[in-house]
Amino acid sequence: MRKKFYIFLIGIITFSLGACNEYQKVLKSPNVDFKYEKAVEYYENGEYQKAYPLFDELLLLYRGSDKAADVYYYYAMCSYELKDFILAAYHFKNFAKTFPNHPKTELAYYMVGYCHYLESPSASLDQDYTYKAMNDLQLFANLYPNSDKLLSVNELIDELRAKLELKAFDRAKLYFNMEYYQSAVVAFDNVINDYPDTEYREDALYFKTVAAYRLAEKSIQEKQLQRYIESRTAFKEFVDSYPESERAEELSKLFEGIDDTITNLRIQS
Repeated sequence: MRKKFYIFLIGIITFSLGACNEYQKVLKSPNVDFKYEKAVEYYENGEYQKAYPLFDELLLLYRGSDKAADVYYYYAMCSYELKDFILAAYHFKNFAKTFPNHPKTELAYYMVGYCHYLESPSASLDQDYTYKAMNDLQLFANLYPNSDKLLSVNELIDELRAKLELKAFDRAKLYFNMEYYQSAVVAFDNVINDYPDTEYREDALYFKTVAAYRLAEKSIQEKQLQRYIESRTAFKEFVDSYPESERAEELSKLFEGIDDTITNLRIQS
């Protein structure tokens, strides 16, 4: 049994060494077309780490030829398959600009946005790549309005926008929890105005209203009148928008006597 195992192990090692020697021969071969054929073969077999350096070399060797575009596209796809999405996006964008009439140009534009989409982090982190992905995907939609990928593009954009909505809402809620009420009012306003159909609209209006009231309470006398008026406006907007909400009753108790407060401040001013 042990003898069979050793024979099997030697076979694996021999095969591996043979494959390694074969790859070295490809790398050292002066035959450019042979290298291209082997690079494509490696790529199609999913051996992207072998294909990548070959296509990297072929970029220079095929520059200005009919195969230059195909080599560059394979090169970009190798970066993508190796999960280097930032580098892949760069190469796809450069490919699209360099070869605007190539059959793969439409797909290259899509891949720019998709690679940046894959780099988009969770909502709690910096959203630079989320914005990049949305801009790139929107560019694709503008360039190819009849593309069969348009539905997928719109779904990706919606997913990215939802992430930005959550980011904006979480930031506003953080201001609220830290009792930075002026910043909270502005931030919740941004959520409501920037994302009018957001699922967080009721929450945003509610916390904005409470924040506006607390801000007025804590303000110096010279600023209280204007801020109480603004908080009352926010309260009315919430009640008009969500009259059946349990929070409407809660806010009604908070704002009980607000008109008298405003009247008294007007008399004092």
